[in-house]
Amino acid sequence: MAMTASSRTASLAGAQDGAQASERSPFARLTELLAPHKPGKPLINLSLGEPQHPVPGFVGPILAKHINDFGRYPIARGIEPFRQAAAAWASRRFSLPRALDPETEILVLNGSREGLFFAGIAAARYAAPRKGAPAILMPNPFYPAYAAGARAAGCEAVFLPTTRDNGFLPDLDALSAETLDRTVAFYLASPANPQGSVASPSYFDRVKQLADRHGFIVLSDECYSEIYTQSAPGSMLASAGNDFANVVAFQSLSKRSNLPGMRVGFVAGDRNFLARFHELRNVAAPQVPVPLQHVAVAAYSDETHVDENRRLYRIKFDLADQILGNRFNYRRPAGGFCIWLDVSAHGGDEAAAVKLFRDGGVRVVPGSYLARPQADGSNPGAGYIRVAMVQDSETTAEALHRMVEVLNGTRG
Repeated sequence: MAMTASSRTASLAGAQDGAQASERSPFARLTELLAPHKPGKPLINLSLGEPQHPVPGFVGPILAKHINDFGRYPIARGIEPFRQAAAAWASRRFSLPRALDPETEILVLNGSREGLFFAGIAAARYAAPRKGAPAILMPNPFYPAYAAGARAAGCEAVFLPTTRDNGFLPDLDALSAETLDRTVAFYLASPANPQGSVASPSYFDRVKQLADRHGFIVLSDECYSEIYTQSAPGSMLASAGNDFANVVAFQSLSKRSNLPGMRVGFVAGDRNFLARFHELRNVAAPQVPVPLQHVAVAAYSDETHVDENRRLYRIKFDLADQILGNRFNYRRPAGGFCIWLDVSAHGGDEAAAVKLFRDGGVRVVPGSYLARPQADGSNPGAGYIRVAMVQDSETTAEALHRMVEVLNGTRG
């Protein structure tokens, strides 16, 4: 029997035990899971999606040049050179209907995470009155900032299961008119974390049509857009029309430029929403230090280091193709730097994570920790592990070999 839209979603009020667990950091939960055990071999950490490739060489000299700018407060919208560089990069990189206006269609962010969080609050304030309790849609599994943003906004978080059957993207056909009519925002991730799925232009077009019809904002998380080994992922902004109405996209230098500790990104799109978003950020959000914005200007003006970054990831995915083959239902992801492995035949995701750590010294995240139980009690992350391919190629190859050996009893 086909599942209804209501059976595919769960509210904050449902599945309370699972909800409380999934609101916690998945890494805190992983630490607790592994606490009774010792790694059986020298530790290889593939749990945290923290890029380990070299920091670009231009970072240090630019920081030194602008060191005195740490002595003044930054403006919330970002310095003009940053907004121009970000707008120019996005306009070059994606097939946008027109170039972005750096004066009205770009805001600097202290990394995309805080922007995504505050955007949920801004969307709830921006939207017209809803028919029923306001809701924010998001994929499941999901980035924890989405649920935190919905909770802070006082909205119902509606979780859309992303599974192999629907290409690891939310099933738009499963959304009822009643749910859409009370939706104020839709968090969408492409490339998706953790599965690496990439939305097609036609999928983006459908999301845009729903946003216009029902009057909600699409919060498109595109921070992994520059990590791919074949075709370059597109942007939701390309489907947003000439005025980018009801669509904003979030970008970050963490993955693109190996600068996770710098905390610089931007949001671009609908100027009316961004004006309201700026008002909130101007009083509540962390500002971005000016020297870091100057580094970002250089980063968005250079593709050489990004090409090299992709080359290093390509080597590691080639290794995964060779070592894993079709084990654990492995498929090379279309984007991002994680692999999503099916370990349901190996005792489940928690058991596999413990075994890999205890017997192989490999630290990975159980997929159920990245998701929330649906109304029917199912967890779309259960039975999977997320493996972040962030270490160097030699270390990655060793980890993959250990995984095959520990779970399958053979050296890959």
